[in-house]
Amino acid sequence: MHERLLDKNTVPDEAAIQKHLGRQSGKRLAEFEKLLESGYEIARELKFPFGNSYGWGYKYSHRSSHLCYVFFEKNAFTIMLQIGDRQVPLLENRLPSMLQKTRDLWAERGPCGKLGGWVHYRVLTDDELAEAIKLLAIRKKPPGK
Repeated sequence: MHERLLDKNTVPDEAAIQKHLGRQSGKRLAEFEKLLESGYEIARELKFPFGNSYGWGYKYSHRSSHLCYVFFEKNAFTIMLQIGDRQVPLLENRLPSMLQKTRDLWAERGPCGKLGGWVHYRVLTDDELAEAIKLLAIRKKPPGK
């Protein structure tokens, strides 16, 4: 099971987050941040944003633009991001070459706008991390790229 950090009254420090994530997921989260920093001007905030079912996570922004949330889980993390109506054609163009998991998550997305939606991408492998980065680049193209 991928338990989240759900105690709102206990703010986790970096050591607690890393312990909860586990070694492999901690490395993947560090890689995720490294990839974000290579394309965006990143601001990271520790938050408990949506109530008890989501728990603690990081909110990532580029300047004043929200990019995604990452929720800490036992031996995993979930990236939650929104694909807006304007980005849907680009995503649908790229979906055939993406992982089946990515296609399934898009098909099961939470609604947002007429065509867009919220994707909750649990990252368990390096390939899934790469897919999540692709989705993020569709959500907001890195400046200068």
